[in-house]
Amino acid sequence: MSASEAVVRRAGRAAGLWRSSHRHRVRFLPVIVLAILAAAILLIGVLAPLISPKDPNALNIAQPLRPPGAGAWFGTDETGRDILSRTIWGTRLSLVSAGAVLLIALSIGVVVGSIAGYGGGLADQLLMRTADLFLAFPALILAIALTAALGPSLQNAVLSIGIVWWPIYARLVRSRVLSVRENLYVEAARALGLSDARILIRHVLPQCWGTIVSRVTVDVGYAIILTASLSFLGLGSQPPTAEWGSMIATSRPYFFSYWWTVTFPGLAMFLAVTVFSFLGDALYDTFGIKTDRHI
Repeated sequence: MSASEAVVRRAGRAAGLWRSSHRHRVRFLPVIVLAILAAAILLIGVLAPLISPKDPNALNIAQPLRPPGAGAWFGTDETGRDILSRTIWGTRLSLVSAGAVLLIALSIGVVVGSIAGYGGGLADQLLMRTADLFLAFPALILAIALTAALGPSLQNAVLSIGIVWWPIYARLVRSRVLSVRENLYVEAARALGLSDARILIRHVLPQCWGTIVSRVTVDVGYAIILTASLSFLGLGSQPPTAEWGSMIATSRPYFFSYWWTVTFPGLAMFLAVTVFSFLGDALYDTFGIKTDRHI
């Protein structure tokens, strides 16, 4: 091989490595950017008591419906409360509510889906038919009915949404467990005499967490929307609590004349839902996580 051919070959290999690393960086760039934005939203919620300029519930009757400007960057509402402070505290409450909803749904869904998928038989049929019964009703309608029966409050709204949502995770986990339990290492574990509970916890469920994490990241936005919807209808957070859905509901009569009362909490909710939804999709696209989106 001549010296010129060797130089050309080395240059080709270097170009190939550069293209591969460039594609790798481009592939992970959306995940990194969205993860930073999601972390910023979470940080705002955590630090709400420190970064909020005013008490979110402090009334100022002398300055109601003040437009955005110095001293009130997002303006004030009909009772003179600072909308910026209330929006920041609304971030904290909405994220906590969404986390509680998903924790309830996951706690029930993972247990039910694991038992149904790994055990099969009659238990699988009974559990999945129960899940189908919940899925037969629109999630929002069923959550409204449960919350109305329990009584209007944010805690009852969170509990109702979590109860409505568990069948989605039950079916998701079941589908993954059905696939993973056929692997050879699971058969080997059975041959060694390990109990079904240990095999399920130590060897089967860990293979499902990628799917669950991707789905949960997307569902943070949906949980925020559902919780805000119940608060908007008067079944969730009650005034004067600073929560996005409740803020939008109480400001509806003033929207056309005082646009900022609804716009800023609505934009905050839109941003949070968009970031978490896109982050879940980016995790799916980047890492190839199977999310069973048809479920």
